[in-house]
Amino acid sequence: METFSSIECFVRSAEVGSFAEAARRLSLTPAAVGKSVAKLEARLGVRLFQRSTRSLRLTEAGQLFLGEVSGSLLTIQNAVANLASAGGRPAGTLKVSVGTVFGRLYIVPLLGEFLQRFPAINPDWHFDNRQVDLIAQGFDAAIGGGFDLPQGVVARKLTPAHRVLVASPGYLSQREPIFEPTDLQHHDGILIRSPQTGRVRSWHLTGREQQQSPLVLRARMTMSDSEAACAVATQGLGIALVSMPFAVNYLQAGTLQRVLPDWYIDDGHISIYYAEHKLLPGKTRAFVDFIIEQFAEQQLRTRFSAV
Repeated sequence: METFSSIECFVRSAEVGSFAEAARRLSLTPAAVGKSVAKLEARLGVRLFQRSTRSLRLTEAGQLFLGEVSGSLLTIQNAVANLASAGGRPAGTLKVSVGTVFGRLYIVPLLGEFLQRFPAINPDWHFDNRQVDLIAQGFDAAIGGGFDLPQGVVARKLTPAHRVLVASPGYLSQREPIFEPTDLQHHDGILIRSPQTGRVRSWHLTGREQQQSPLVLRARMTMSDSEAACAVATQGLGIALVSMPFAVNYLQAGTLQRVLPDWYIDDGHISIYYAEHKLLPGKTRAFVDFIIEQFAEQQLRTRFSAV
């Protein structure tokens, strides 16, 4: 068990590049983690890290050893966690990252039923619109769209990530009619600024026949959130480009209308992400299967499609 603990200290330190951060995640002291790694190096007869006062870097031998043991360590830990689950049921803390507004609108309402089925699971949910590093930051799963897929992480598609143009009936009744994408250049735009980059992206609209046209709106204001852009658009202040999950309730209520309903922006998919393991923890498998089931039952794929 001492060797197993030393390997765990080594793997966590390699993932985060710090004995102190590894110690925090393992509920140990930095000195204990450093001592454990030193014992492992002495047992193996090789140096695994190059240490300095400011950095902790893997040696070539350390990189090779990490590649050999990290997957096996996770498999063993998951097997132990699954066996330790209450009465064989999924149990433990479930750390999940999800977009702030999307999570509040579509994931939080599912929590009651999820906990009825799996009462031994303790949710630890983080609401953030930025991509997280599942493995390094210790997340069990994440829900979002437009994320890069790093090595060791898999994605299951939930719904298309379509963006549409919307405006209030009052705005549309008082402005020049819009028949083609080129007509948009004469209208006030409520533009979305990326929370990741801080920039307003350039978009191309896609028509029902898959034809393409650049989106050109006169910038009236910028927002970093589609829900806020929808709320501003209801005040008749311009045309907003927003994600369908945030627009759908406004469209159903009639407070917003689609502009150029035959055109949309295809931004990939909203997916659920989780680390790829030979033996997935029971709590993670339960959550992934539950979310996929609920999205199918609520027909969110159809509701969020712009076509």
